[in-house]
Amino acid sequence: MDADYLPFHDNPSKPEFKAPIGAVDAHCHVFGPAEIFPYSAERKYTPCDAPKSQLFALRDYLGFSRNVIVQASCHGSDNAALLDALDSAGDLARGVAVVSENITETELQHMHKRGVRGVRFNFVKRLVETTPKSVFKNIANKIRSLGWHVVVYFEAADLEEIAPFLVELDMTVVVDHMGRPDVAKGVAHNDFQRFVSLLDENPNIWTKVSCPERLTNTISDYSDVVPFAKYLVERFPSRVLWGTDWPHPNMKSHVPDDGKLVDVIPLIAPTAESQQALLVDNPMKLYWSA
Repeated sequence: MDADYLPFHDNPSKPEFKAPIGAVDAHCHVFGPAEIFPYSAERKYTPCDAPKSQLFALRDYLGFSRNVIVQASCHGSDNAALLDALDSAGDLARGVAVVSENITETELQHMHKRGVRGVRFNFVKRLVETTPKSVFKNIANKIRSLGWHVVVYFEAADLEEIAPFLVELDMTVVVDHMGRPDVAKGVAHNDFQRFVSLLDENPNIWTKVSCPERLTNTISDYSDVVPFAKYLVERFPSRVLWGTDWPHPNMKSHVPDDGKLVDVIPLIAPTAESQQALLVDNPMKLYWSA
């Protein structure tokens, strides 16, 4: 792994919050092991191995039932590690793949049978090379008949430029990590409200209220991120998802404790009803209904 890469927490705390039965960690990854599933030659970082066995052990330890495993940029469009994890998990996991423009219908159907239900478009320039939007549109058109959706990862500064493209897709879109707002500006700031307006005006756009560890300026408790996630949970109760983001690639500030991340959930979804929607009903509808 890279010299400055922070490995995931090797002894996370046991969360005090007990997730509802059937809870889904709807954003996590598997990396390698590299000797079996090599990392992409075009990658912009080299992580530590984070294999399926450790992901599934963490799922059980945290009190969750299922995972949605998202292909990360270090594996590029080679989804072998993802598909292997889905094969092992059976009905307890679904996947979001990264695919190239030339992928065939037969390949997509094969991935669907193994549990893939979406594709990820990454716009974060420090992680991937820029891809023309025409390529993404062609991929979106290929997956449309399967009932898949698009997961997008971008940073707040890029929202204005990317938003028209998301609307043009005219399909279910899930925005990673609340569009990565600058939490120092506050919920009422125009930057975050522009993101809220995008969801208000487009009922097919969802978001993940995840990754406080990436957004916070208060590492001790992530309290500065809570108002943002809580706002979205309350305003869009049927279009929010939550995930650990294990194994937390490219963290620079600290190594997140996954148990403490789980204990943020009741702060952003304080009622049993909102917790059930966030952790069970919404991800089951999006990933397990077809």
